[in-house]
Amino acid sequence: MRKTKLVVAGVGHVGSYVLANAMKLGLFSEIAVLDKKEGVAFGEALDWRHATALTYMPNTSVKAGDYSECADADVIICAAGPSVIPSEKDEMPDRSGLARTNAAVVREVMAGITKYTKEAVIIFITNPLDTIVYIAENEFGYPKGRIFGTGTMLDSARLRQIVAENYGIDPKSVTGYMMGEHGFTAFPVFSRLNVQGFREKEPLDRETFRQKVVKTAFDVLNGKGWTNAGVAEAAVTLAKAVMLDEKSIYPVSATLHGQYGYNGDVALSIPSVIGRGGIEQQLEIELDEQETSWLHESAKSIQHTMASVKTGKSYIRA
Repeated sequence: MRKTKLVVAGVGHVGSYVLANAMKLGLFSEIAVLDKKEGVAFGEALDWRHATALTYMPNTSVKAGDYSECADADVIICAAGPSVIPSEKDEMPDRSGLARTNAAVVREVMAGITKYTKEAVIIFITNPLDTIVYIAENEFGYPKGRIFGTGTMLDSARLRQIVAENYGIDPKSVTGYMMGEHGFTAFPVFSRLNVQGFREKEPLDRETFRQKVVKTAFDVLNGKGWTNAGVAEAAVTLAKAVMLDEKSIYPVSATLHGQYGYNGDVALSIPSVIGRGGIEQQLEIELDEQETSWLHESAKSIQHTMASVKTGKSYIRA
């Protein structure tokens, strides 16, 4: 019987949480962890090997390794690279400040992965996410659809939680999502928002809720020093959708190919069908005038960050 395999690249605050969630998911017979700090990778793997002896843990084989572990991987989740540093003044630091450092990280990671595979589905968490995804998708000849980022999945979860809290209901009863950048310019698609099939009881102020979603990420960051639980769960949810060929729709980050007037020149989040092949379809849903304006604003912001690390159509062609 063919084994199922996950590779987790980078096991810091986020990657270690990905590993924990993936172990408990029970979908992978083998998990390999990679990290520049070999001792950290070894320690995480050994810690979880011990845990497999406990009653309710699956007997997943977990080990530390190098990029050769990617050769037979089904899914690779990349959380490598430094995260945003909390603000002592309770401010909201911009994820794009990580661009130069993490552009170098993702280029190194992709060079390592592509020595061994161009078959695995790769899910990115590393920030600034949309720029990182663009580099990974477009600079290494990887098959279309097999690389994407968690995108605005977490932003969307935050939106649903905030809207649900407004009505005093379970957030899973809210249908709605954020699109665009995973960052300051993410925007809510209120024209599609509903609560169990009903529209808002009274119109909710779009800009207010947009800012609430953006700010709450930094409430977590400035409170505990990092964010990991939500984004790790988003990544593992996507891995599950791939492994089970769910055809689930999530707002994930990938390069646009004709949607909204963009063609290979930006990566951002739009609703997409996720299955065994990765992104199997990107859905260009109709947006209203305000949402369309926000989408172009978001794309412009991402392209500015892309240019700072010399990626994009003009750089790749050159």
